[in-house]
Amino acid sequence: MTKHSAEIGVFGGSGFYSLMDSFEEVKVETPYGAPSDMVAIGTVGGRKVAFLPRHGKHHQYPPHAIPYRANIAAMKELGVTRIIGPNCVGSLQANIKPGDFVVCDQFIDRTSGRKDTFYDGPVAVHVSSAEPYCATLRNLAVQIGREQGITMHDGGTTVVIQGPRFSTRAESSWFTKMGWATVNMTQYPECILALEQEICYVNIALITDYDVGLVAPNPLPEGEGRVRGSGAEPVNTSEVIKVLHSNNERVKNLILEMIKRIPTTRNCPCAHALQFARMG
Repeated sequence: MTKHSAEIGVFGGSGFYSLMDSFEEVKVETPYGAPSDMVAIGTVGGRKVAFLPRHGKHHQYPPHAIPYRANIAAMKELGVTRIIGPNCVGSLQANIKPGDFVVCDQFIDRTSGRKDTFYDGPVAVHVSSAEPYCATLRNLAVQIGREQGITMHDGGTTVVIQGPRFSTRAESSWFTKMGWATVNMTQYPECILALEQEICYVNIALITDYDVGLVAPNPLPEGEGRVRGSGAEPVNTSEVIKVLHSNNERVKNLILEMIKRIPTTRNCPCAHALQFARMG
C-alpha cells in the first residue's frame, strides 16, 4: 500500500510526457507488474493529481505492449476516482480536421491478445460497456474546450487497432464507410479496465492527421491532410509531430481547467459499474 494518494488521474499520450511543473515522482507496485513509468503526484487547483505517461517517458512501450492493467491498478492504488485519457488519433471523416479534438462516446475493439480484464475468475464478472465513457466528464471536456476556442466534436466512435502498424488503405476506407470518427491504438482496454475498477474515464482524441483510407468529395486544402483519388496521403511522421506539439499545449490547458472544475461528488453510473456485474 503506497502512502501517496491522488483524486484525479491523467494518462499522457504520444509526445505528452508531463503535466505539472511541481510534482513528486513515486513508484507504485501492483499485482499486475510495474506501470509504464513512475507516477508524478502534484496539486492542481487544490486537487491532488496523478500523471502517468502510458507509453513511458521515453516512449518505450508501443501500443500493443503497454501494461494497461498495471497502469489502471496503479491509479486505483493511489485512490484515483477519475481519469482523463487524451491520445493522438487519425481522423476517419473529412469534417474532423487535424487540430480538432473529439470527445469519444463509443469504441470498436479491433485489437487482439491484450490483457483486457481484471476478472479472470473464479467469480465471473461481466461489466457493462454500453456506455464506456463517463458522461459527466465528457460534457465538461466539451464545454471547457469550446470556451478555450478549440473545435470540439461532442461524441464519436473510435476504432482501436492493434498496432504498431498503421491501417492499410482498405482497412481505413472500411472504417470510414462504417461512419466511425477516429482510429487509434490505445483506447482499448484502457477505458474498460478503468470501468472495471469503478473509475470514471474520459477520452480526448487529438486529431493529428487524416487516415490513409479517407476519400473526400473534393480535395482538401494543403495542410489539412491533402487527399488524392485513392485516399489521404500516408501518415507523415514530421507532419504529425508538428500538429502533435501544437495540440499538446492546448490539451494541457484543457486538462488543467478540467481538473479544477470536476465535481467533487460522483453521481454517474461509473461509480457503481460492478453493482450488477458479478455472477454468483
